[in-house]
Amino acid sequence: MIDATAIIMTKNEEKNIVDCLKSMEGFAKRCVVIDCGSTDGTVALAEECGADVYFHEFEYYAKQFNWGIDNCNIDTEWIIRLDADERFPEKLCREIEEIIADDKTGNVNGITIEADFFFLGRCMKHGPRNKRKMMLFKRSVGRIEDRRRDAHSIISEGVSVSTKGRFLHYDFKDLDNYVKRYNWYATREMQDYIDFTRGASTEINGDRAILAQRKKKFGFYYKMPKYFRAWAWFIYNYIFRGGFLDGREGLVFCFLECYWYRLLVDAKIFEYQKRGESAEFEKLKAID
Repeated sequence: MIDATAIIMTKNEEKNIVDCLKSMEGFAKRCVVIDCGSTDGTVALAEECGADVYFHEFEYYAKQFNWGIDNCNIDTEWIIRLDADERFPEKLCREIEEIIADDKTGNVNGITIEADFFFLGRCMKHGPRNKRKMMLFKRSVGRIEDRRRDAHSIISEGVSVSTKGRFLHYDFKDLDNYVKRYNWYATREMQDYIDFTRGASTEINGDRAILAQRKKKFGFYYKMPKYFRAWAWFIYNYIFRGGFLDGREGLVFCFLECYWYRLLVDAKIFEYQKRGESAEFEKLKAID
């Protein structure tokens, strides 16, 4: 077990929360669930599993998570950033314990992990499947950057190291939920893009691969023409990165993730620009 608190944000996650919390048993000292109004059995199940449950009105992910850091009486050395549909296999837990135990200098302040990403029940092996994030960071130097979408963990000093093992990410309930969620994400992505055009920084102190990915996104992808770039991103991932090798699930995933979602972001950027620079961002609540 490591001196860590796992923070998990929920709304109507009764399908996922038990398996998520069980993956922390014997690994994290404490689990904190921050709920924003579940109407199913999420809260009761989390409490049965021994998690400390808090309620806080949701505005966006980074703000909600950082509220948890500041308001949930966390006193452990490490914080684990975990979603309800994510799991830590036992082998990964043991590897992380070894990384922490072997760090004699105390300079390792973040741990970055890649995912085995499942869609429609199939693990995606090709295309845009490289889901990577700094999932552990020291409480004294780490937070989530204040962005509405694509918010990464940041550390103010030290380094982040990567694990060999992967976490499991079951990012799928059904297509209705997926489409609703990505429509919600698209508005957040549009807002971050507008902030970028107004001079907001895209720099982060954290994982180098994540920083390089972001530089490509804002330095290359968004330099391409609207609408065309969504088609180009789909072709690149489905053909050149082998998304077609993941079968019918890969086709649906690549189309929705790379074309439909990215085209929707462009459409929302266009809509916002038509409304004029004086238009206010709409306030979105958490997804039902």
